[in-house]
Amino acid sequence: MPADTDALTTIQDLIRWGASRFNEARLHFGHGTDNAFDEAAWLVGHVLHLPVERLADYGACRITDTERDQVLALLQRRLSERRPAAYLTGRSWFAGLEIEVDDNVMIPRSPLAELIRQGFAPWMEPEAISRVLDLCTGSGCIGLAVAAHLPDADVDLADISPAALRMAARNRALNALEERVRLIESDLFAAIGESMGETAYDVIVSNPPYVGSAEMDTLPEEYRHEPSLAFAAGERGLDLVLRILRDAPDYLTDDGILLVEVGNTEAVLMREFPDVPFTWIEFEHGGEGVFLLRRDQLLEFHPRFAEAVAGL
Repeated sequence: MPADTDALTTIQDLIRWGASRFNEARLHFGHGTDNAFDEAAWLVGHVLHLPVERLADYGACRITDTERDQVLALLQRRLSERRPAAYLTGRSWFAGLEIEVDDNVMIPRSPLAELIRQGFAPWMEPEAISRVLDLCTGSGCIGLAVAAHLPDADVDLADISPAALRMAARNRALNALEERVRLIESDLFAAIGESMGETAYDVIVSNPPYVGSAEMDTLPEEYRHEPSLAFAAGERGLDLVLRILRDAPDYLTDDGILLVEVGNTEAVLMREFPDVPFTWIEFEHGGEGVFLLRRDQLLEFHPRFAEAVAGL
């Protein structure tokens, strides 16, 4: 460490130093924070075992030499490895839940958290929701948040990655949701029961891979620490989304809805299906690229979706 770091004596000193170095190095943010100061505060709080929301109260408190060395070592890792803070700490948060993460799963950051907190209202009556499927669950954050905010609903978490499902299982236990949450290893709907009885869902929600090949080549280095399986979705970013659109009505109740996050691929999807009545969710706290379709709408355009999948 540079000798001048000996002059860093308080918590606020460490946060300011980290933020300055992060800005100087032009790090990319977007995995839980959107600026250098909050990212530095997150890492400082982690080492000092202090909640980030209380750091301002203790900003003037002096640190020990050992604490300074430990904080600076973690800040230096963020600089040299360009690894997102959540991977360095092994922790993130989503819709009020603590979520463990490693580089087998994406870091939680979906705008769907806002809709989950609302119990999917006004699109569904929360008390009428009894079964939910989280497709491409990764860490389990979306489905587990659904289970936490809809205490009467049973939730299935499905993913093709055994490593991701192991992490989802850890998060299920961490949040004490084992009784109502089931894990399913599945390539999209392949291992989901085909009956429209027991396995019909009121809501299917998914944050699938949706990044096209051109966009994959431009992702900041921080994103390259996340599993490519969670991003790459063919040349246009639609390979998995099209399969979900084709197959989802077979697994929804008559009044069920499908919610899918497609991010920047929204424009590509709209060009592909300009006449499909996607409802694009508007989020009060930021975020875009999430569409909603009802089962009857999915059935109406099923031939178009099937044709598009056949052309992949």
